[in-house]
Amino acid sequence: MRFLTTFDLDALINSVVCLSTAFAFGTLIGAERQYRQRSAGLRTNALVAVGAAAFVDFGLRIGGPTSTQVMAYVVSGIGFLGAGAIMKEGVNVRGLNTAATLWCSAAVGAAAGAGLVVESALLTGFVIAGNTLLRPLVNRINRIPLDEEAGEATYEVRLSVSPSGAAAAREALIEALERAHYPVADVVTEERGDDLMDIVATLVATSVVTDELDAVIGALERLPGVTHATWESEVQP
Repeated sequence: MRFLTTFDLDALINSVVCLSTAFAFGTLIGAERQYRQRSAGLRTNALVAVGAAAFVDFGLRIGGPTSTQVMAYVVSGIGFLGAGAIMKEGVNVRGLNTAATLWCSAAVGAAAGAGLVVESALLTGFVIAGNTLLRPLVNRINRIPLDEEAGEATYEVRLSVSPSGAAAAREALIEALERAHYPVADVVTEERGDDLMDIVATLVATSVVTDELDAVIGALERLPGVTHATWESEVQP
């Protein structure tokens, strides 16, 4: 029986220690995620850590070049698992922190599987610190108002005009923006159902002086056939 020839009590004890360490540290990371009600919580992080530890431990026990290959496959495999936790909603992307935590849980398990218990504990501390201690700093940064004159953003100028005055308003829009040194990258016309058309000009500039652009908008709003003029910006993530 192959079991009798491969059984090694010392190796078995080592595997128990490695897997137990991975389970404990993965549970610690997962407990914080579970408390935050994240999609990848306690069980997921614990299983990821244990699985990574098992693959690395078994690879080392088999020996040869397979040990490094197994670790590389663990990293790529966790990458696919993390990709499944990332969701895109419009321009917003969610789940990046969850995916990163899963990746770190795998690293914790891999270290435990290699017998690096102290290093595994140290990494666990860094992961938990990143998900807890950095949270107040992130919230404080998010509350800082954006400086639109210094920040990189996409700027659009929008005119609402009657169909008969659309051509003239389009030319006047481009000329007014170029005189103000805000060249236009693109101009599109959007149909509206109430006998109006929107002319939308996207600026080449990634920052503007708001007073200057407000002055341009004021002049455009007085053009014949223009019922409304405005500008808006979208800060790049």
